[in-house]
Amino acid sequence: MTNPVDLEAWKALAAHHDDIKTTHLRELFAADPTRFDKFQLSAAGLFLDYSKNHLTEETHRCLLALAEASNVTGKLHSMFSGEMVNPTEARPALHTALRNRGSEPVIVDGQDVMPPVRDVLERLGRFSDAVRDGSWTGYTGQPITDVVNIGIGGSDLGPLMAVEALAPFAHKRLALHFVSNVDGSHMVSTLKKVNPETTLFIVASKTFTTQETLTNAHSARSWFLDSGASEADIARHFVALSTNSSAVTAFGIDANNMFGFWDWVGGRYSLWSAIGLPLILSVGMERFEQFLQGAYDMDQHTRTAPLAVNMPVTLALLTVWYNNFWGAHSHLIAPYDQYLHRFPAYLQQLTMESNGKSVHVNGSAVQLATGPVVWGEPGTNGQHAYFQLLHQGTHLIPTDFIMALESLNPLGIHQELLMANCFAQSEALMMGKTKAELKAEMQAAGASEEDIKQLAGHRSFSGNRPSNTLLVQQMSPHALGALIALYEHKVFVEAAIWDINPFDQWGVELGKQLAKSIHHEMEQKNTVSSHDSSTNGLINRALKLKNLLA
Repeated sequence: MTNPVDLEAWKALAAHHDDIKTTHLRELFAADPTRFDKFQLSAAGLFLDYSKNHLTEETHRCLLALAEASNVTGKLHSMFSGEMVNPTEARPALHTALRNRGSEPVIVDGQDVMPPVRDVLERLGRFSDAVRDGSWTGYTGQPITDVVNIGIGGSDLGPLMAVEALAPFAHKRLALHFVSNVDGSHMVSTLKKVNPETTLFIVASKTFTTQETLTNAHSARSWFLDSGASEADIARHFVALSTNSSAVTAFGIDANNMFGFWDWVGGRYSLWSAIGLPLILSVGMERFEQFLQGAYDMDQHTRTAPLAVNMPVTLALLTVWYNNFWGAHSHLIAPYDQYLHRFPAYLQQLTMESNGKSVHVNGSAVQLATGPVVWGEPGTNGQHAYFQLLHQGTHLIPTDFIMALESLNPLGIHQELLMANCFAQSEALMMGKTKAELKAEMQAAGASEEDIKQLAGHRSFSGNRPSNTLLVQQMSPHALGALIALYEHKVFVEAAIWDINPFDQWGVELGKQLAKSIHHEMEQKNTVSSHDSSTNGLINRALKLKNLLA
């Protein structure tokens, strides 16, 4: 393995950064009136303007050289082909097979995985149709009115985000609810909203052993039985997204209502699998297939487009550019679409669980910064909260603006104002306002020279803050599928350049193991002394204050 920082392409980028780092974005636009036309891409119904970046044609050549030196094309081919791209777990990562709308086979261990993928989709379609048309009823014969998804991580963030994003297409009778937190308040507050006779619970856990999910599932089961239902009635009100049939049937769920998926589907990439059942129930199978088609169209673009015009590769290279050469270790996602209010949280897991790594694929320590912190909220709310830091703070924070041109809920001038704010923010971040411009503005408003002098530092700002703008015509199922797939591939390409494994998540395991140990110790109700002094002190104080010590 060649360490990325030892690549000639990496060194060339570092030298190029020294040449360009003092050039203001204003200067780049002033020097080239065709800049917008040069730095834009279209793919799968999405349009990307990346002209407001610290980027010249030479920068672009240097970044592409890094992608080529990192074998991005070869690594993408390995992933799409079902090769073992997750070496620490000895697995392929074939979420792309779940949305394969073509006729080509996808081979894993000598077997075409597409027939079982299509079989599960067909079963999901039949089941969702029955719930949606009312022929699947609860134990008292009433149609289902509420669906409660019980999961955590990818089994919650993905379907929750997508159901919210496509809420305008939701079934009129069905209300979707999501419980993930083991904090009992999450379950209790949800159960207060639903009727046991008309509620369907989805328990989403591949192994059916996830502690938080199973704890919540058993609480839901107890609540259901306490309402007057019988053990036999569980089969009408609980389904499982799992592969552990024995545990599922022991819970009381009919094995025919267990929808499986595979080891080569990572949790944060599992929305396209049976984990997408809440979305299917909400929008219907036809729209879910449009959602899959959008992702497939982005997959095809990623597989076939040259690196120079490849949208996820471009976005990934920009992340590497800022993360490793500009010292920007945070990235803002700003969707100007209220229905995408959970999209930044979804991308947090996708990005930070995938690329929050400190060792290369071979286990050696990295010598560079890897995954940035991803965060965000919908515009225009963020403009009245954290945008102050973007404009005048000391941190360089690249931003992705996401804008749907057509509202799914047209109302007066609302959409035009939303678009105006989105475009204005990217311009303001790039242009800023000089002291000379501020002076002219204040003079025109009749301000005194003393006021101008006093306020110049406070009311001017440097600009030169980079951003991308992604446009879609409308946030349809197809557009959402393409958008998610775009970021999935972006994350993979970043990992390919950093030479890290984006498909494992060993960092979350230690806390889980310790939690089980501590919970067992707390159940003993004895003073604990097996941890460090702080952890011992916290456990013992909690036991004492709750009167749990024996």
